[in-house]
Parts: sequence; C-alpha cells; structure tokens
Amino acid sequence: MSGAASIRSWLFVPGDSARKQEKAAASAADALIFDLEDSVTEELLPQARAQVCDFLAAQRPRAAQQRWVRVNALTSGKLSADLAAVMAGAPDGIVLPKVSFAREALEVARLLSDLERQYDRPPGVTKLLIIATETAQAPLALSDYASTANERIAGLTWGAEDLSAALGASARGADGSLTFTFELIRSLCLLAAAAAGIPAFDGVCVDFRNEDALVREAARACRDGFMGKLAIHPAQIGPINAAFNPQPEEVARARAVIAAFAAAPQAGVLSLNGQMLDRPHLLRAQRILERAAHAQHAP
Repeated sequence: MSGAASIRSWLFVPGDSARKQEKAAASAADALIFDLEDSVTEELLPQARAQVCDFLAAQRPRAAQQRWVRVNALTSGKLSADLAAVMAGAPDGIVLPKVSFAREALEVARLLSDLERQYDRPPGVTKLLIIATETAQAPLALSDYASTANERIAGLTWGAEDLSAALGASARGADGSLTFTFELIRSLCLLAAAAAGIPAFDGVCVDFRNEDALVREAARACRDGFMGKLAIHPAQIGPINAAFNPQPEEVARARAVIAAFAAAPQAGVLSLNGQMLDRPHLLRAQRILERAAHAQHAP
C-alpha cells in the first residue's frame, strides 16, 4: 500500500500561516493539505503561494508525511498561477476543488505534465485528489471517473459545505446527522471511487471540538469503505488514525482468511468457522493487512 491509498488522515493547513504549518508538520497526520483556496483571502493569495512553496522546498526530502496543496478551482481563473507558484516545491499532489466534470481533472493533469517537464520531475509523480461533489453538477457526473483513465487521479473525496451553499440546503439535521441528499452524495462518491479503482476519503467533521462526533464519523467511514478522512484541526488526527487502524481481532481474522485460501489455492469458495468465503473476502483480508502494516510503520 503506497501513495494516497496509505493515507488515513489529511489535515488542512492555511497556506498563509507559517505557524500553523509548522504545527501541522509536527502532527501525526499522514498528509498535509496546504490550502490556497477557502482559507486564504484574495489579497493574501500571492503571499500564501510563496509561503507554501518555501515550506515545501524546505521540507525535502520528506520521509513519511505527504505534502499536498489545495489550489483554486479550474473555473476560478487562479489555478494556473497557483500551480506555477508551488510546483518548484515539489508537492506530492494537488487537491482539486469544485470539480463538476471528470474532464476538468484531465485538463489539470495536462497542466501538471507541462510543469513537471519544466521542473525536471518524473512524469506523473504529482497526483490529484479530486473533491468531487462541491457543485450541483458534480454528483451527477461521478460515474465518469470510472472511464477517465489517468494515473494522476489518486482518489476522490466529497464535501458538503460548498454544495450546501449551491443548493441552499442544510447538510445536517438537528441531531448532526447528514440529511438524505448529502447522505446519498457521500455514498455516490464512495461508489464512484470503487468503480474507478481508486480510494475514497471521507469529508471533514466541521465540529472540531466535538471529539465524540468525530470518533463516530471516522468509525463509520472506515466501516463503509472509505480509506481515510479529512481533518481541519490537529486535534482530530489521533481519533482519525485510530479509527482507520485495523483492530487486533480484524487482523487475526484477515490472517485466518488468507491462510485458508493459501491452503486451498484452487478453491473459489471455502468455509471458515462456519462462514462461506469467496474471493471478495480474500481481497478485503489483504487490504486489512496492508492497512495494519502501514499503521505499524506510521510515525
């Protein structure tokens, strides 16, 4: 397990705050997302671009914690300048917001190819994480990612806040649970990522002082099939990492499943402790052991 698939926790960090960037770099987050979009005002954007590039360049080589940059949307008119400003720092990837159609990701991929040649970086090394649900059109086009073959697209995630504004709707009910429309969109993002053969990552828990709510959200995301979760505060990282670390009983069960198939390599279906198992059970067991190995070596 490598690249984005190994990331349990993604921590957003304002692009214009050196203090918060240093604090985030000292956290146990698997990946940092330096934000040039929502957390930076128009007036401070040039300063933030320079700050992010300097921080990235000073942190090379980076052994464990990945460094990504959320740029402004393709439709904003700011994206090319964002990319040109930060690529000298060799980010691991770009987080692309407000994507309405998969073809937008392909256009950004072409821009990245040009910049990688300019900065003498290996072709395709700069990945893309797509925030794939932030416009009204976006959820209707999620199935297109399955036919959008591009090695840069490393995962999909979803966001409720911008879509909530676009729809004029509340994403959550009085009890904090997602309303039907947003629950549906979350599930569609998960399905679209699976159909495309890439990981899905759950969106942020905006109530960052409510640890109980975060623990519930993260546990549910792991159960549902998300590979990790986005965070907006360093205090959220511990609970998120814990939620996506397989429990000892899960690891023991996965090892037993793998051993059973190894003992009967020609079997398509077999029985273990009274339960019928087939190849999807084997695949899930292998993924659990991959996650466990990554958690063991994580800082």
